[in-house]
Amino acid sequence: RNKGEVSDRKRRECGERERERERERERERERERERERERERERERERERENLRERDKI
Repeated sequence: RNKGEVSDRKRRECGERERERERERERERERERERERERERERERERERENLRERDKI
């Protein structure tokens, strides 16, 4: 086995790991956006409940 072959494989494996980490970061960002949307929906529901309570008082 020659040195070029080994370094090619190492570079390929390294690239694979890099792409895997990139996919992991992308999934993490996606989860973060999902949590943000969930919090937004929660605030929406809270405002709705507030509005209903206000209307009931009148």
